[in-house]
Order: sequence, then structure tokens, then C-alpha cells
Amino acid sequence: MKTADVVIVGAGVLGAAAASRLARDGRRVIVLERGAPGREGTGTTAGNLHMQAVHTLRAGQAVPPAGARLLPLQRAAGDLWETVEEDLGTSVELRRSGGFTVAETEKQVRELHDRRVRETAAGIGTEVLDGDTARAALPLLGPTVAAATWCPLDGYANPLKVTPAYLADAARHGAELAPFTPVTRIARTGGTWRVEAGGRTVVAPVVVDVAGPWLGEIAALAGIGLRMTSVAIQMHATVRSPATLPHLVRHVGESLSVKQVAAGNLLIGDGWPARAMDLTGRSEAGVDSLVGNMALAVRVLPFVRELRLLRMWAGPLAAAPDGMPVIGEVPGAPGFLVAGGAYAFTFAPLWGETLRCLVAGTAPPVDVADLGPGRLMEHAGTRRERC
Repeated sequence: MKTADVVIVGAGVLGAAAASRLARDGRRVIVLERGAPGREGTGTTAGNLHMQAVHTLRAGQAVPPAGARLLPLQRAAGDLWETVEEDLGTSVELRRSGGFTVAETEKQVRELHDRRVRETAAGIGTEVLDGDTARAALPLLGPTVAAATWCPLDGYANPLKVTPAYLADAARHGAELAPFTPVTRIARTGGTWRVEAGGRTVVAPVVVDVAGPWLGEIAALAGIGLRMTSVAIQMHATVRSPATLPHLVRHVGESLSVKQVAAGNLLIGDGWPARAMDLTGRSEAGVDSLVGNMALAVRVLPFVRELRLLRMWAGPLAAAPDGMPVIGEVPGAPGFLVAGGAYAFTFAPLWGETLRCLVAGTAPPVDVADLGPGRLMEHAGTRRERC
């Protein structure tokens, strides 16, 4: 049996960021991961840093998120991303090269202008350009683009570098990582949590559930019922090509994000659903989403037509019924914290710092009271004290 100050369940980007911040705070941290760190949900994401207002509705999404509520969080996360590489002492291929969000219909153009009002109020500087002006700024845009919003804060980072960088920082400050160690039981006894995983037992006053698609399953092990679901989305990558697309390009009304990463590949996606959901972490990509996503990309950026598709893949993500993030302590379960849901990669530095503050009992950098897990609990009294 081992003791710790905090047990973190999940070594994706949120678990890694939380481990880094908590270990720097002098906490004894143990990170338990069911597989290889950063290779499940985090390893399949696009790595976009969404600073402009998010989609009203993605492909396959039942409920749109409250975009205006997310904007202050996006701004706070964006400020933290600026110093991530300096803070961690390594490159994570962070690029803040700006982004265009395009519109093709009159309704979508009005949406761009409405969003700009909200973005300005949140301190996010954006500019709405008509179609010709947008094409002058980015000649790659196609003739169907009627307008576009430019935001210099948009960008991306490499998920396969961000997560290891946070974990390495956590290890330098004394955190312990246990990969391939699935959690099988969580019980609260005498004011502490007893976590059983991979033949070991860890006792700690705080458990942080950042298990991504398995967030609800881990909570259930502690007798906590949360209305979280797992969804599968897919991404598409072209072959490498010379540097052509300098900015992130997204669509205001449809699921599209396109960017060219450091290696030269174009990554195309933004929420298109995969065909099957497999909680072993191996979801099946679907042809329908491939066709729809690539057709949309070619319409907005015609040069994509000339590139050969290299591969596509799918991965699981956590989703709340209201399409929003979840972060905070579970009511009635002292010391059991959760974090996950929408735009987890964008919010990773912010959620890592927020979890540090919640564990320390200090005010977090942003107000997250309305994003707590209480709104997702299946019914009052779901968690049962185990003796």
C-alpha cells in the first residue's frame, strides 16, 4: 500500500497538466493510466487552440455548447498557452499563427458579426472580412467563402509532445507515473480514498478523475453516477507537402478545421463522428465522415483537391449532455474531483491550474462554479459511503 496527497486517474493532456501543477505545488502525486500515456483520447485529437467562438453545432452533436460562456475560458487558456514552452523547457510545436473562421451563407455571415460582439466583450480581438478581403489575405480560400473572421490568437500544438512535456515536468518535481495500470476499485474510508489499480493500492485524500472517455466509468467505481457519454470522432491527414497553409482555417456553421503542421501534413477534421465507439481506445473510422469532411475542405480550400490522403483515424472523447466542459469537486464526495468534456485540449493549461487551486482550497484563475459535476449527477445521493 502506498500513500499520496493526490491520485490522478488518466495520463492524457489534462492528467499530465494537473500532475505538473500539483507536483510543483509540493504535492505527492501518483498518476494511474490504463494504457500508454497520452495515446487514447488526447493522442487522437487535432491539437487546435480554439480562441474564436466555438461551433454552434458540430456534425453528430445533439446540443450546441453555450459559446458565450466558453469565451472567457478560451481567453484565459490562451494566455497560459503563451508561456507553455518556456515553462516546460521544451518545444511542443506551439504555433500561434492566427486563424480564419469562414462563412458561406448570409446567415453564417450574420453569425460571424454576432460572434465578434461576444468575442470583443471577452477580450478576444477579431476582425470580420468580406469574401474578397479574406481571399486577398489568404488566397487559398475558395470562391464560396462569403466572409471570414480573422483572429491572431488561434493556433495549435502537437498533442504527442504536449502531454509528455507535462508528464516529464511532473516527474522532475517528484510525481510518479504508473502506465498500463487500470483502476479497478475506488472506495472512501475514514476520510480518505482507497484506489486499487494493477495490483497496487494507493490511499490519498484527493482523487482527480481526468480519464477522458472513461471519466464516467471511473466515477462509477466510486459510487458516483455522472451523465457523461463517450463519443468517437475522426481525423484525416494528407501526405507531406511544402509549407502552403500558414493559418488555421475553420467553418462557422459546419464541422471543419484545416491546418498544416510542422511536418508538412494537412490535418483535416473538427468533430466528424467515427462509425463505432470502442472503449478499448480503438474506434472505427467511417467512410461517410471521410467523404463529408474532405468535400467540405475542398470547397473551402480548393488546393486540398491536389493532395493525396495519407491516413484517417478515430478516437474516443468525453462528452457532457449539454456540450460543455465539466470541472470541480463532486457534491457529497469530498476530495473527488473531475475534469473533462468539451475542448479539453484547448483548456489543458487552464484546467491544470484550476485543479491545483481546487486541491489547495484557493480561488481558481476563472470562475467554474457553474461547470461543476453536480449538474451531471444522475440523482441525489448517488454516491454511497463505503466502510
